[in-house]
Amino acid sequence: MKSEKAHRLELMIGTLLRVGVSLAAAVVAIGAGVHLSVAATKTPSYHVFNGEPPGLTTFPGVIHGVAAHDGRAIMQFGLLLLIATPIARVLFSLVAFLHEKDWLYSVFTFIVLSALGYSLLAR
Repeated sequence: MKSEKAHRLELMIGTLLRVGVSLAAAVVAIGAGVHLSVAATKTPSYHVFNGEPPGLTTFPGVIHGVAAHDGRAIMQFGLLLLIATPIARVLFSLVAFLHEKDWLYSVFTFIVLSALGYSLLAR
């Protein structure tokens, strides 16, 4: 039988994941609405491929685009929130394991967090 502490931890992690995914979905939906309201007046050219604008490939560029109310940047920010949700879960778990003085799980969780950080930041 699980302890009350472990059950509370699972509930908090579940809430964190639900809130993160819901927030990311809401931000993507808002960005899609903004983008479609602007793009609806433009006729697309299917003869020329336009890739991702360079400003949407970096975090500062996405933030700048969000501040400028660019719909594609807002959607990109929603996707970044979606990516950040499981990272926040691992970080939350690390703090919980450290608080409980569970050193073995703390080390494993730190290794996972390091691998996630490296995979996101390394080029």
